[in-house]
Amino acid sequence: MNGVYMNILESIVNKLKSGQRVVVFTGAGVSAESGIPTFRDKLDGLWNRFSAEDLDCADGFKASPQLVWEWYAWRRKMIVDAKPNLAHHAIALMETLVPEFTLITQNVDGLHQRAGSTKVIELHGNIHRSRCFDEDIAIDKWAETDEVPPPCPHCGGMLRPDVVWFGEGLSGDTYGKAKEAIRNCTMLFSIGTSSQIYPAAVFPYEAAHRGAMVVQINPNPTDLDQVTSFILRGKAGECVNGCRLS
Repeated sequence: MNGVYMNILESIVNKLKSGQRVVVFTGAGVSAESGIPTFRDKLDGLWNRFSAEDLDCADGFKASPQLVWEWYAWRRKMIVDAKPNLAHHAIALMETLVPEFTLITQNVDGLHQRAGSTKVIELHGNIHRSRCFDEDIAIDKWAETDEVPPPCPHCGGMLRPDVVWFGEGLSGDTYGKAKEAIRNCTMLFSIGTSSQIYPAAVFPYEAAHRGAMVVQINPNPTDLDQVTSFILRGKAGECVNGCRLS
């Protein structure tokens, strides 16, 4: 590492050590290092004739519910086989060392929790959960049948993944908790996100506007570059681990 990079890391670590209110905001780039494709990646295998936008929306589900359910089953299997990477583990460790810490993630794979993170706000839901398409209620158990997707045990309607699809709004309660954390933070890490998916994309900008130190970790330039205090170019795992407190 060169001297400038080391000075940046020293400034970040010193800020962390001073007992800050820290928010870590993560996107698909973090899970990509565990082999989970991002939505910008072309689908492969049986799914290469589709786009994620066609499968990850309510209209797509209504048109071809079996197709969408099976696509999510394929994604779940890929995620179960994946392992949390260095970034997931470093973020989980950071939580244990900082007095006030919140992790806000746009990822739906649960890899942060598998790495040990507990203070997690899942903006876009969790692929391992399901809910009723008609009643919009969480469903934990249902009878095993040959129907795909399975029927809701309450109303008989179709079950869907408990994720936020394109064109859908965020949960008001979830978004409210995230906004509160952003308002109160003194330091924000934006890791592996292009900051282009709204309304969550405004979080780093709001934190910067309120005077928080904003650290961006991303291998590529983004629009967020203009408001960040420090930019670390590189893989999420290597950069977050470089910011360790101990």
